[in-house]
Order: sequence, then structure tokens, then C-alpha cells
Amino acid sequence: MKIARIILVIAGLVLALGVANHSIRVHQQVVDTGRQILLELRPVDPRSLIQGDYMLLRYSTTAFPEESSRETLPSRGTFVMSVDANGIATYARPDDGRPLVPSEVRLRFNRSGSFGDPGLGAETFNFEEGQAETYADAKYGVLRVDESGMSVLVGLADESYALIVPLEQD
Repeated sequence: MKIARIILVIAGLVLALGVANHSIRVHQQVVDTGRQILLELRPVDPRSLIQGDYMLLRYSTTAFPEESSRETLPSRGTFVMSVDANGIATYARPDDGRPLVPSEVRLRFNRSGSFGDPGLGAETFNFEEGQAETYADAKYGVLRVDESGMSVLVGLADESYALIVPLEQD
């Protein structure tokens, strides 16, 4: 009986680690090979007493459909975003399965986002303590997006579309 329990615990541990590693691998593949897009941000307070320094990201209304049509959105799905020459993505249309043109990408969402906006899975950006001033003037969230619309937040960018690099601390 004891051996069966040990085997069951080990099998559960292997399964849990396997699932976690698979998720990490999938997200890393999006970071490595996904298309980079920028989503315009609205200002938000970059502090949390429990989590340390972080920024709650609130994307501009240009990233979402009009408020009046949000009620009809499914609980999960994808938007089609139009990407301009600077890499800034704006909401173009619901994803109805039509092929994308080169200036478009899919972006996954869920309806349970914060502030009444659909969630994009990239609503917080954590950074090292003492770096709040570095990120305070961020204008864009930098995401990598794969063909299916899965996105990973990889950083924040300034008004000139450049990725913000944290300051070296002593």
C-alpha cells in the first residue's frame, strides 16, 4: 500500500512538472518567434504594497471594440488588430475566420478583464524595486503575438517606440 502511494505521488509530481514545463516552453516560443506589437497605454499607478513595484496596465480604448458592442463578445475569443508601420496595434474587427492581411494580427481576449475592458492576458508588468521612475512614462505595452493570437508581454516602450531598459542599480 505504501509503495502505491509513493508511485501515485511521484506520478502526480511528474505530471504537474510536465504541464508547467510545457506551458513555459509554449510561452517562450511566442517570445522567441511571435510578431512584436505595441498597444497604447492609459496611465495607472505603478505601486503595490503586497507585490512590490509593478504597473497595472490599462490599454487605450483603441485596443478594443466600441463599448456598446462589448456585451455581445463571447467569453473568450480573438480580435483582429491592425498594425501600423511603427508596430502600434489597434482594434480592427472581430475575428470571423477570414484570412489576415500582412498588416493584421490576431489577439486573444477574455471578457473578464479589469476596468470593464476585455482582458488580453497581459495586464500587469512587474519590475525591480526602485525602478518605478524608469517605467513611469511608458506609453506602450510591448507584446509578442503568435499566429493563433496568444500573446506575451515582453516589456514597455516609450513615446519613440523604444523598449524601456531598466537602470543599473549599485
